[in-house]
Amino acid sequence: MSPSEMLALSMFLSFIGLVFTGFPVAWVLGGLAVLYTALAIVLELDIGFYTGVDWNYTALSVDRIWNVMENWVMVALPMFVFMGLLLDRSGVARDLLTSVARLLGPVRGGLAITITVIGLLLAATTGIIGASVVLLALLGLPVMTEHGYDKSLAAGTVCAVGTLGILIPPSIMLVLMADRMAMSVGDLFMGALLPGAMLGGMYILYLLGVGLIKPEHAPAIPGEPIDLAAVWDLVKAIIPAAGLIMAVLGSIFFGLATPTEAAGVGAAGALLLALARGGLSGSEFRQVLQETTRTTAFIFAVLLGATAFSLVLRGLGGDELIERALLGLPFESNGIVICILLATFLLGFFLDWIELTLIVLPLVSPVVINLGFDPVWFTVLFAVCLQTSFLTPPVGFAIFYLRGVAPEGFDVATIYRGVIPFIIIQLIGLVIIFQWQAVVTWLPAQAYGP
Repeated sequence: MSPSEMLALSMFLSFIGLVFTGFPVAWVLGGLAVLYTALAIVLELDIGFYTGVDWNYTALSVDRIWNVMENWVMVALPMFVFMGLLLDRSGVARDLLTSVARLLGPVRGGLAITITVIGLLLAATTGIIGASVVLLALLGLPVMTEHGYDKSLAAGTVCAVGTLGILIPPSIMLVLMADRMAMSVGDLFMGALLPGAMLGGMYILYLLGVGLIKPEHAPAIPGEPIDLAAVWDLVKAIIPAAGLIMAVLGSIFFGLATPTEAAGVGAAGALLLALARGGLSGSEFRQVLQETTRTTAFIFAVLLGATAFSLVLRGLGGDELIERALLGLPFESNGIVICILLATFLLGFFLDWIELTLIVLPLVSPVVINLGFDPVWFTVLFAVCLQTSFLTPPVGFAIFYLRGVAPEGFDVATIYRGVIPFIIIQLIGLVIIFQWQAVVTWLPAQAYGP
């Protein structure tokens, strides 16, 4: 191992160690990039982009950051965040809960299935984990607790369904991944659609099974007779969300708009829905704007720090070091991909999805592509693996979001017990996607041909 590669390894390990200090990740990434560039210069090491005293590194760093900020694909991020936050406060989800629960409540596990159905619709309209988990918790946990649902089952359902927003398009994580992988956002959206729906279906099957095997954990509730009025209320509740989904995803899939343009359509549609309902005050709208600004600033700060970090790491030979380490494993190509996914799953216990997307994915994806695997398939596999990280302690953000708004009696141990079955379900889904690539590749192939 050369001195440059030893420095690259030290840089990566330093990043993992500093994450546990609680210091802002964006500053950790950017600070390490500056520190290790200075070390390489002092030690007179060749870091690829720095030669002598002409300060090529400074020029290249500024150029990379400028390219990130002028990337039109990234404009979709604040639009999707704005759209999700508006829907969170528009009352669309509350109408859905009331209408769907009226139809499914008499089924054992029906309330939990109702939360799952609503979560799937929210996932296809918001793409924001925090908003989905908090909204589902506020709407669903009191109702399920009141009707005798097991607290662990209720908490696990809300956490798991809330994380689908990071996988089912439009997803801010998929937009970031498409940018880092230099691939079409539309292809990635199409590739992730069936896996996301499959996971939602597996959740529903599990909840039905719990209702049959342990009816005391997911009891049926007496409901009103199902009549045309109930069906009409459900239709009226679904139409706004379905219309917004078609406006965003349909315009992308049918080639009518780019993802950035579709994000603007979605943001405008969500604003019109909120105004039409009349349930959004001026102070709430200001809160939406402020939260959108904070979320966007956080993502872009990490993105800029990761850009500088990856530039220095690659300049030190870190990508070649990782590629040699992976190709040197005593496995065939499938074994190498499994090792990457296993490492990603374990890192997800400690690191956020943004760091893993911006740091790990660009480092391992060239190896996978060189092995002959479809990049869309691998990226969706990576995304499902990261989705699982939202449920795993100690960093599992869905658990933190739920704990912050859960009623009394929902302690951390209860939530952990609830998410374990859903983690197992997601790992089973990961195996299915790994074994049958058509789950990911079929829809893009049907849209664009072979």
